[in-house]
Amino acid sequence: MSSYKIALCDDDKLELDYLTDLVRKWGHRKNVSITLEAFQNSSSFLFALSDLELDIVLLDIEMPEISGLELAEKIKARNDHTQIIFVSGYSEYISFGYDVEALHYLLKPVDELKLFEVLDKAIAKLGQKRTNFVFKDGSEMIILALDEIRYISVSGNYTTIYATKEYLIKSPLSLIEHKLDDSFVKVSRSEIVALRQITKLTHTLLYLKDGTIIGLPRGAYEKINRAIIERI
Repeated sequence: MSSYKIALCDDDKLELDYLTDLVRKWGHRKNVSITLEAFQNSSSFLFALSDLELDIVLLDIEMPEISGLELAEKIKARNDHTQIIFVSGYSEYISFGYDVEALHYLLKPVDELKLFEVLDKAIAKLGQKRTNFVFKDGSEMIILALDEIRYISVSGNYTTIYATKEYLIKSPLSLIEHKLDDSFVKVSRSEIVALRQITKLTHTLLYLKDGTIIGLPRGAYEKINRAIIERI
């Protein structure tokens, strides 16, 4: 049986309970296992986010303290694979979903069948083939999907893999580089970056979605720019 981790965040408790019941109903009909986390407060969701590995998130857009759009940006920065579904009573927010590559935008009151269709679409996207990256972390064997990795950096004999968390392993960058595909680019002697994480490129600096800024050596710009263009 397939298993999915789903979170919901809406400051309206009635709406939150309604959506939670619908998601459980969908899971039962689909015969899938669901782990649900429901948050009525956007701040509490953000606080818990670092400990959550989420497949699907349903977010209200208009919430006090932190908006659904801000939450979506932070979710995507942690895991680009998470499927985000916006829920709102106002259609004028629809365009904001494109900024964070949201899967869909549902208007309140949410229609049951429409929600089920969107959740079906979400698990279909999650089911698309993901290439894994396997390595040893101390006594543990770690398996990461390549699209979970933001960038990789080496210092001395140790390499840090930046994904949903940081992994420090004793391995030269050259050995790791051979395990990656063309969705990554080596930007310097000490760093490899996932192309999908790049938000801005200059001749001297590289900017990533999570706010990381990486200095570039002379001549690196053309190689990185070409890799980005080839992936479009």
